Amino acid sequence: MKTRKLGQTLEVSAIGLGCMGMSHAYGGQDEASSINTLHRAVDLGVTFFDTAEVYGPFINEELVGKALKPYRDRVVIATKFGFKIDTSKSDASAMTGLDSRPEHVREVAEASLKRLGVEVIDLFYQHRPDPNVPIEDTVGAMADLVKEGKVKALGLSEAGSDLIRRAHMVHPISALQSEYSLWTRDPEGDILDTCRELNIGFVPFSPLGRGFLTGKLTSTSEMAAHDMRRNLPRFQEANMAANLALVKRLEEMAADKGVSAAQLALAWVLAQGDFIVPIPGARKIPNLEQNAAAADVVLTADEVKALSDMLSPDKIAGARYGAQAAAWTPKK
Repeated sequence: MKTRKLGQTLEVSAIGLGCMGMSHAYGGQDEASSINTLHRAVDLGVTFFDTAEVYGPFINEELVGKALKPYRDRVVIATKFGFKIDTSKSDASAMTGLDSRPEHVREVAEASLKRLGVEVIDLFYQHRPDPNVPIEDTVGAMADLVKEGKVKALGLSEAGSDLIRRAHMVHPISALQSEYSLWTRDPEGDILDTCRELNIGFVPFSPLGRGFLTGKLTSTSEMAAHDMRRNLPRFQEANMAANLALVKRLEEMAADKGVSAAQLALAWVLAQGDFIVPIPGARKIPNLEQNAAAADVVLTADEVKALSDMLSPDKIAGARYGAQAAAWTPKK
Protein backbone atom coordinates (compact mmCIF):
# COMPACT_ATOMS: atom_id res chain seq x y z
CA MET A 1 0.00 0.00 0.00
CA LYS A 2 1.28 3.45 -0.90
CA THR A 3 1.59 5.95 1.94
CA ARG A 4 0.80 9.63 2.41
CA LYS A 5 1.57 12.25 5.07
CA LEU A 6 -0.91 13.94 7.38
CA GLY A 7 0.73 17.10 8.61
CA GLN A 8 4.33 16.93 9.72
CA THR A 9 4.31 13.77 11.82
CA LEU A 10 1.88 11.11 10.64
CA GLU A 11 2.61 8.75 7.75
CA VAL A 12 -0.34 6.51 6.89
CA SER A 13 -1.62 4.24 4.16
CA ALA A 14 -3.02 6.14 1.17
CA ILE A 15 -6.44 4.66 1.96
CA GLY A 16 -7.54 4.19 5.55
CA LEU A 17 -10.50 2.40 7.09
CA GLY A 18 -13.51 4.11 8.62
CA CYS A 19 -14.71 1.77 11.36
CA MET A 20 -18.01 3.44 12.31
CA GLY A 21 -20.27 1.13 10.31
CA MET A 22 -19.07 -1.95 12.14
CA SER A 23 -21.06 -0.95 15.21
CA HIS A 24 -22.97 2.26 14.48
CA ALA A 25 -25.26 4.02 12.02
CA TYR A 26 -25.49 1.42 9.22
CA GLY A 27 -26.65 -1.67 11.05
CA GLY A 28 -23.37 -3.02 12.40
CA GLN A 29 -22.29 -6.67 12.47
CA ASP A 30 -21.02 -9.24 14.94
CA GLU A 31 -17.70 -8.64 16.67
CA ALA A 32 -15.91 -11.65 15.21
CA SER A 33 -16.65 -10.58 11.63
CA SER A 34 -15.50 -7.04 12.37
CA ILE A 35 -12.26 -8.25 13.91
CA ASN A 36 -11.60 -10.41 10.85
CA THR A 37 -12.12 -7.37 8.62
CA LEU A 38 -9.79 -5.24 10.73
CA HIS A 39 -7.10 -7.92 10.67
CA ARG A 40 -7.44 -8.30 6.91
CA ALA A 41 -7.03 -4.53 6.56
CA VAL A 42 -3.66 -4.73 8.29
CA ASP A 43 -2.68 -7.62 5.99
CA LEU A 44 -3.50 -5.41 2.99
CA GLY A 45 -1.24 -2.63 4.25
CA VAL A 46 -3.91 -0.37 5.72
CA THR A 47 -2.35 1.46 8.66
CA PHE A 48 -4.91 4.22 9.35
CA PHE A 49 -8.04 3.41 11.36
CA ASP A 50 -10.79 5.85 12.33
CA THR A 51 -13.22 5.60 15.23
CA ALA A 52 -14.96 7.91 17.75
CA GLU A 53 -16.44 7.77 21.23
CA VAL A 54 -19.92 8.39 19.85
CA TYR A 55 -19.86 5.36 17.54
CA GLY A 56 -21.99 2.89 19.41
CA PRO A 57 -21.65 4.92 21.53
CA PHE A 58 -18.32 3.77 22.96
CA ILE A 59 -18.30 0.18 21.67
CA ASN A 60 -16.57 0.99 18.39
CA GLU A 61 -13.49 2.24 20.22
CA GLU A 62 -13.45 -0.96 22.26
CA LEU A 63 -13.73 -3.06 19.10
CA VAL A 64 -10.94 -1.19 17.30
CA GLY A 65 -8.64 -1.32 20.31
CA LYS A 66 -9.20 -5.04 20.83
CA ALA A 67 -8.73 -5.96 17.16
CA LEU A 68 -5.63 -3.84 16.59
CA LYS A 69 -3.83 -4.61 19.85
CA PRO A 70 -1.55 -7.20 18.19
CA TYR A 71 -0.55 -4.62 15.57
CA ARG A 72 -0.28 -1.53 17.78
CA ASP A 73 3.21 -0.59 16.59
CA ARG A 74 2.12 -0.78 12.93
CA VAL A 75 -1.06 1.28 12.93
CA VAL A 76 -2.30 4.84 13.43
CA ILE A 77 -5.54 5.07 15.40
CA ALA A 78 -7.68 8.20 15.22
CA THR A 79 -10.63 8.95 17.48
CA LYS A 80 -12.89 11.93 18.09
CA PHE A 81 -14.65 13.90 20.84
CA GLY A 82 -17.16 16.72 20.83
CA PHE A 83 -20.70 15.49 21.46
CA LYS A 84 -22.90 15.28 24.50
CA ILE A 85 -23.91 11.64 24.76
CA ASP A 86 -27.02 10.17 26.34
CA THR A 87 -25.63 6.90 27.71
CA SER A 88 -29.12 5.39 27.95
CA LYS A 89 -29.26 5.16 24.15
CA SER A 90 -27.31 2.94 21.77
CA ASP A 91 -27.79 4.55 18.37
CA ALA A 92 -27.31 7.88 16.60
CA SER A 93 -29.98 9.45 18.82
CA ALA A 94 -27.48 9.26 21.70
CA MET A 95 -25.93 12.47 20.35
CA THR A 96 -27.86 15.22 22.14
CA GLY A 97 -25.65 18.25 21.48
CA LEU A 98 -22.11 19.57 21.23
CA ASP A 99 -19.54 19.80 24.01
CA SER A 100 -15.95 20.92 23.42
CA ARG A 101 -15.32 22.48 26.82
CA PRO A 102 -11.67 21.95 27.90
CA GLU A 103 -12.69 19.77 30.85
CA HIS A 104 -14.75 17.59 28.52
CA VAL A 105 -11.86 17.26 26.08
CA ARG A 106 -9.72 15.77 28.83
CA GLU A 107 -12.54 13.60 30.13
CA VAL A 108 -13.11 12.03 26.74
CA ALA A 109 -9.40 11.55 26.05
CA GLU A 110 -8.91 9.66 29.29
CA ALA A 111 -11.94 7.47 28.59
CA SER A 112 -10.92 6.83 24.97
CA LEU A 113 -7.43 5.77 26.04
CA LYS A 114 -8.98 3.14 28.31
CA ARG A 115 -11.50 1.90 25.75
CA LEU A 116 -8.84 1.65 23.03
CA GLY A 117 -6.40 0.04 25.45
CA VAL A 118 -3.54 2.28 24.30
CA GLU A 119 -1.08 4.59 26.02
CA VAL A 120 -1.39 7.32 23.42
CA ILE A 121 -4.01 8.38 20.86
CA ASP A 122 -2.28 8.88 17.52
CA LEU A 123 -4.75 11.46 16.15
CA PHE A 124 -7.35 13.19 18.31
CA TYR A 125 -10.06 15.12 16.45
CA GLN A 126 -12.68 17.60 17.54
CA HIS A 127 -15.72 15.89 15.98
CA ARG A 128 -17.66 19.10 15.26
CA PRO A 129 -16.95 22.77 16.01
CA ASP A 130 -18.75 23.93 19.16
CA PRO A 131 -20.09 27.49 18.72
CA ASN A 132 -20.29 27.89 22.49
CA VAL A 133 -16.58 27.28 23.13
CA PRO A 134 -13.78 29.33 21.52
CA ILE A 135 -11.66 27.08 19.36
CA GLU A 136 -8.58 28.47 21.09
CA ASP A 137 -9.79 27.04 24.41
CA THR A 138 -10.59 23.64 22.92
CA VAL A 139 -7.31 23.30 21.02
CA GLY A 140 -5.43 24.58 24.07
CA ALA A 141 -6.82 21.64 26.04
CA MET A 142 -5.96 19.27 23.21
CA ALA A 143 -2.42 20.67 23.10
CA ASP A 144 -2.04 19.98 26.83
CA LEU A 145 -2.74 16.32 26.10
CA VAL A 146 0.06 16.35 23.53
CA LYS A 147 2.45 17.83 26.09
CA GLU A 148 1.48 15.09 28.53
CA GLY A 149 2.18 12.36 25.96
CA LYS A 150 -1.42 11.18 25.81
CA VAL A 151 -2.01 12.36 22.22
CA LYS A 152 0.42 12.52 19.29
CA ALA A 153 -1.36 14.75 16.77
CA LEU A 154 -4.44 16.96 16.62
CA GLY A 155 -7.27 17.17 14.13
CA LEU A 156 -10.53 18.96 13.40
CA SER A 157 -13.65 17.72 11.64
CA GLU A 158 -16.07 19.70 9.48
CA ALA A 159 -14.38 23.01 10.34
CA GLY A 160 -14.27 26.03 8.05
CA SER A 161 -11.08 27.74 6.96
CA ASP A 162 -11.20 30.56 9.53
CA LEU A 163 -11.58 28.08 12.38
CA ILE A 164 -8.77 25.94 10.96
CA ARG A 165 -6.43 28.94 10.88
CA ARG A 166 -7.29 29.98 14.44
CA ALA A 167 -6.78 26.44 15.71
CA HIS A 168 -3.51 26.04 13.86
CA MET A 169 -2.14 29.15 15.58
CA VAL A 170 -2.63 27.49 18.97
CA HIS A 171 -1.11 24.13 18.01
CA PRO A 172 -0.29 22.57 14.62
CA ILE A 173 -3.30 20.76 13.18
CA SER A 174 -2.29 17.56 11.39
CA ALA A 175 -5.58 16.66 9.74
CA LEU A 176 -9.02 17.92 8.86
CA GLN A 177 -11.71 15.27 8.50
CA SER A 178 -14.80 16.24 6.51
CA GLU A 179 -17.22 14.56 4.16
CA TYR A 180 -15.90 14.64 0.60
CA SER A 181 -16.69 12.55 -2.44
CA LEU A 182 -17.87 12.85 -6.00
CA TRP A 183 -21.32 13.76 -4.70
CA THR A 184 -20.31 15.92 -1.70
CA ARG A 185 -17.92 18.65 -2.79
CA ASP A 186 -18.34 21.23 -0.01
CA PRO A 187 -14.61 21.37 0.96
CA GLU A 188 -13.50 22.35 -2.53
CA GLY A 189 -12.00 25.80 -2.83
CA ASP A 190 -11.19 27.62 0.39
CA ILE A 191 -11.01 24.64 2.76
CA LEU A 192 -8.81 22.40 0.61
CA ASP A 193 -6.67 25.42 -0.29
CA THR A 194 -6.20 26.20 3.41
CA CYS A 195 -5.13 22.62 4.10
CA ARG A 196 -2.59 22.78 1.26
CA GLU A 197 -1.23 26.11 2.47
CA LEU A 198 -0.84 25.03 6.11
CA ASN A 199 0.37 21.49 5.35
CA ILE A 200 -2.68 19.93 6.96
CA GLY A 201 -3.75 16.51 5.76
CA PHE A 202 -7.32 16.15 4.55
CA VAL A 203 -9.25 13.01 5.49
CA PRO A 204 -12.51 12.51 3.55
CA PHE A 205 -15.12 10.47 5.36
CA SER A 206 -17.88 8.85 3.32
CA PRO A 207 -15.74 9.06 0.15
CA LEU A 208 -18.15 6.57 -1.43
CA GLY A 209 -21.24 8.64 -0.65
CA ARG A 210 -22.24 6.43 2.30
CA GLY A 211 -22.08 3.44 -0.02
CA PHE A 212 -24.22 4.98 -2.75
CA LEU A 213 -21.37 5.45 -5.24
CA THR A 214 -20.62 1.73 -5.23
CA GLY A 215 -23.72 1.11 -7.33
CA LYS A 216 -24.74 -1.68 -4.96
CA LEU A 217 -27.33 0.30 -3.03
CA THR A 218 -30.50 0.86 -5.00
CA SER A 219 -33.27 0.99 -2.41
CA THR A 220 -33.74 1.81 1.26
CA SER A 221 -35.38 -1.62 1.60
CA GLU A 222 -31.87 -3.07 1.44
CA MET A 223 -30.90 -1.18 4.62
CA ALA A 224 -31.25 -2.29 8.24
CA ALA A 225 -34.27 -0.89 10.07
CA HIS A 226 -32.12 1.51 12.12
CA ASP A 227 -29.77 2.47 9.29
CA MET A 228 -29.31 6.26 9.51
CA ARG A 229 -29.35 6.60 5.73
CA ARG A 230 -33.09 5.94 5.71
CA ASN A 231 -33.50 9.46 7.12
CA LEU A 232 -31.06 11.30 4.87
CA PRO A 233 -32.58 13.45 2.11
CA ARG A 234 -30.45 11.98 -0.69
CA PHE A 235 -31.78 8.51 0.08
CA GLN A 236 -35.44 9.44 -0.08
CA GLU A 237 -37.26 7.74 -2.94
CA ALA A 238 -37.46 10.54 -5.50
CA ASN A 239 -33.95 11.79 -4.82
CA MET A 240 -32.53 8.29 -4.83
CA ALA A 241 -34.00 7.56 -8.26
CA ALA A 242 -32.43 10.70 -9.71
CA ASN A 243 -29.06 9.97 -8.11
CA LEU A 244 -29.08 6.36 -9.31
CA ALA A 245 -29.09 7.63 -12.88
CA LEU A 246 -25.80 9.40 -12.17
CA VAL A 247 -24.30 6.32 -10.53
CA LYS A 248 -25.25 4.31 -13.60
CA ARG A 249 -23.00 6.56 -15.67
CA LEU A 250 -20.24 6.14 -13.07
CA GLU A 251 -20.56 2.35 -13.38
CA GLU A 252 -20.34 2.56 -17.17
CA MET A 253 -17.16 4.62 -17.02
CA ALA A 254 -15.70 2.21 -14.46
CA ALA A 255 -16.46 -0.77 -16.66
CA ASP A 256 -14.69 0.89 -19.57
CA LYS A 257 -11.61 1.32 -17.37
CA GLY A 258 -11.78 -2.22 -15.98
CA VAL A 259 -12.41 -1.22 -12.37
CA SER A 260 -15.41 -1.06 -10.05
CA ALA A 261 -17.50 2.06 -9.49
CA ALA A 262 -16.18 2.22 -5.92
CA GLN A 263 -12.58 2.08 -7.11
CA LEU A 264 -13.17 4.81 -9.67
CA ALA A 265 -14.83 7.04 -7.06
CA LEU A 266 -11.95 6.53 -4.61
CA ALA A 267 -9.35 7.12 -7.31
CA TRP A 268 -11.03 10.45 -8.06
CA VAL A 269 -10.74 11.48 -4.40
CA LEU A 270 -7.08 10.45 -4.27
CA ALA A 271 -6.38 12.43 -7.43
CA GLN A 272 -7.44 15.69 -5.76
CA GLY A 273 -4.12 15.96 -3.91
CA ASP A 274 -1.36 13.94 -2.28
CA PHE A 275 -2.32 15.33 1.14
CA ILE A 276 -5.70 13.57 0.93
CA VAL A 277 -6.30 10.20 2.66
CA PRO A 278 -9.87 8.87 2.30
CA ILE A 279 -11.31 6.51 4.92
CA PRO A 280 -14.03 4.44 3.23
CA GLY A 281 -15.95 2.19 5.57
CA ALA A 282 -16.12 -1.54 4.96
CA ARG A 283 -17.67 -4.25 7.06
CA LYS A 284 -17.15 -7.09 4.60
CA ILE A 285 -13.71 -8.29 3.53
CA PRO A 286 -14.42 -8.30 -0.25
CA ASN A 287 -15.45 -4.62 -0.07
CA LEU A 288 -12.37 -3.83 1.98
CA GLU A 289 -10.10 -5.52 -0.56
CA GLN A 290 -11.76 -3.69 -3.42
CA ASN A 291 -11.32 -0.34 -1.69
CA ALA A 292 -7.69 -0.95 -0.82
CA ALA A 293 -6.90 -1.81 -4.44
CA ALA A 294 -8.17 1.63 -5.49
CA ALA A 295 -4.87 3.07 -4.25
CA ASP A 296 -3.27 1.70 -7.42
CA VAL A 297 -5.85 3.08 -9.88
CA VAL A 298 -4.39 5.95 -11.88
CA LEU A 299 -6.62 8.50 -13.59
CA THR A 300 -5.73 10.85 -16.42
CA ALA A 301 -6.52 14.54 -16.12
CA ASP A 302 -9.31 14.05 -18.66
CA GLU A 303 -10.83 11.24 -16.60
CA VAL A 304 -10.72 13.34 -13.44
CA LYS A 305 -12.50 16.20 -15.22
CA ALA A 306 -15.08 13.89 -16.77
CA LEU A 307 -15.94 12.45 -13.36
CA SER A 308 -16.08 15.90 -11.77
CA ASP A 309 -18.50 17.08 -14.44
CA MET A 310 -20.55 13.88 -14.37
CA LEU A 311 -21.44 14.26 -10.69
CA SER A 312 -21.20 18.02 -10.29
CA PRO A 313 -23.01 19.43 -7.22
CA ASP A 314 -25.84 20.92 -9.27
CA LYS A 315 -26.78 17.44 -10.47
CA ILE A 316 -27.12 15.79 -7.05
CA ALA A 317 -30.68 15.48 -5.74
CA GLY A 318 -31.28 16.09 -2.05
CA ALA A 319 -29.45 17.78 0.81
CA ARG A 320 -26.55 16.10 2.53
CA TYR A 321 -28.12 16.00 6.01
CA GLY A 322 -31.46 16.35 7.73
CA ALA A 323 -32.22 19.27 10.04
CA GLN A 324 -30.55 18.07 13.26
CA ALA A 325 -27.25 16.93 11.77
CA ALA A 326 -27.15 20.01 9.57
CA ALA A 327 -27.44 22.19 12.67
CA TRP A 328 -24.30 20.53 14.07
CA THR A 329 -22.37 20.96 10.83
CA PRO A 330 -21.30 24.56 10.17
CA LYS A 331 -21.78 26.02 6.74
CA LYS A 332 -18.41 26.40 4.98
